[in-house]
Amino acid sequence: MARIPYFDPAEATGRAAKVYEKLPNLNIFRMLGHSGDMIDGFIKLGNAILVYSDLDPVLREIAIVRTGVLRGSSYEVYQHDEISRKIGMSEELIAAIHDGPEAKGFDDLQRMVMRFTDDVVKNTRASDATFNPLVEKLGYKQMQELVITIGFYTLVSNFLETFDVDIEDKGHESGVKLPGMQG
Repeated sequence: MARIPYFDPAEATGRAAKVYEKLPNLNIFRMLGHSGDMIDGFIKLGNAILVYSDLDPVLREIAIVRTGVLRGSSYEVYQHDEISRKIGMSEELIAAIHDGPEAKGFDDLQRMVMRFTDDVVKNTRASDATFNPLVEKLGYKQMQELVITIGFYTLVSNFLETFDVDIEDKGHESGVKLPGMQG
């Protein structure tokens, strides 16, 4: 049960009111309403990560789900396990993300992203051992997108867990529509 009441989107004003016109009715967004216009920047950065990043969507979701697992954010993991399925990730790959970098089912690049994500979440600054080989594979832009993704979803996980945001009832659509997805 949430620690504070969910915000009523009908009460939003300013930029927040315009943001709510486009958002699905998810508890994370209902809780974010108390932040006022900050919801606008939050949504813009989240959309930039989910829609406009050059980072491969599978690698992105590996980093997001793994960050949620390591941060203990059940809501985040639930929502992004669903997104992972929508982009075609197998149940075996999703389970491996929960198990850790040494689990079976990853290709070499995915395993590198897992190790790097663990390193950043646990230590803030990635070691040369996880950073150097990955930056050679991803390049500077995608490497920075990966770090921004991990950082943003660390913030999201902290927010969700601090306010005890409830997972929506079963059967509730995740509400996230990604480019090229039907629905």
